[in-house]
Amino acid sequence: MGPLFPQHLISEPTNLLFALFIGIGFGFVLEAAGFTNTRKLAGVFYGYDFTVLKVFFTAALTAAIGLFLMDHFGMIDISLTFYPVTYWIPTLIGGIIMGLGFIVGGFCPGTSLCAASTGKIDAIVFIGGVFIGIFGYAFTYGTIFEGLRNSGKMGKINTADWLGIPNGLFIFLVTLVAVIAFVAVTKIQKKVNANKSEEYLKDLGL
Repeated sequence: MGPLFPQHLISEPTNLLFALFIGIGFGFVLEAAGFTNTRKLAGVFYGYDFTVLKVFFTAALTAAIGLFLMDHFGMIDISLTFYPVTYWIPTLIGGIIMGLGFIVGGFCPGTSLCAASTGKIDAIVFIGGVFIGIFGYAFTYGTIFEGLRNSGKMGKINTADWLGIPNGLFIFLVTLVAVIAFVAVTKIQKKVNANKSEEYLKDLGL
């Protein structure tokens, strides 16, 4: 697993073994956290459940801080870690499409696979749509999407470099934003759920 395998710190068989156990663990955590439930996943867009935002924000920060500290103490060379060239236009459009799919379908590609493994029919249908999109893109790439795919090239750059600030400062700022966001969305969630409870009681005539 990166950045260990690309820097030859572990062998290929060990890399695949790590991938297997991490994948199993990741799926287990998703299921345990309720990420196979479409209502929980879509809740972030409607304000009644921000678990998705909190979990993924925490995961991203944990990885960022871990990599930063490992590089700082000489355990890895972060400059050798692979990440793809940035094309901001297709990335923006792809993010919008995925966000709309998330709202409508209630899943992202990863959570749909996890939900399908538990037998959820809506997740299986969602995966069918994913494959239709994949094959549709593949078979029309040369005639429709090639120009879009290669537009907005920025080179191999991360957000800190783009902003012109040190990686450590960027991670600190993102952590600060995360803390503020967690406090804010918790208040929003309580307010939305309180309003829903009041409306429910009114419907019951209580």
